[in-house]
Amino acid sequence: MFFVFLLAYVLVFSGNAPVSAEELPVIPAKDMVTLVDLGAGSCIPCKMMEPILEKAKKRYEGKAEIIVIDLRQHREQVQRFQVRAIPTQVFFDREGKEVYRHVGFMSEEAIAEQLKKMGVEG
Repeated sequence: MFFVFLLAYVLVFSGNAPVSAEELPVIPAKDMVTLVDLGAGSCIPCKMMEPILEKAKKRYEGKAEIIVIDLRQHREQVQRFQVRAIPTQVFFDREGKEVYRHVGFMSEEAIAEQLKKMGVEG
């Protein structure tokens, strides 16, 4: 377990990434199912998920909020979401309660299946 934490720490905090002044949206979104993807630009599985998440944003627009957070730019979110490895996907229901968490690459099909379980059709 320590190794997984150490790996996440090294992946997120290695290098001198600039801290973005970009504001994060309210998480979770009010009265909407929310998927938060936590990763980093230097993470290969995170990069592999970029087109999947962009497609999901369009597919679920107005039905679910898809939020992608680069932990190198928003380091405070590591502790907030208790990230131990990246990528991590956290699903919140309409009331803002965390209902599912996945660590690692998550396919388009798996995301769609989880959102469907939460009452969101694409």
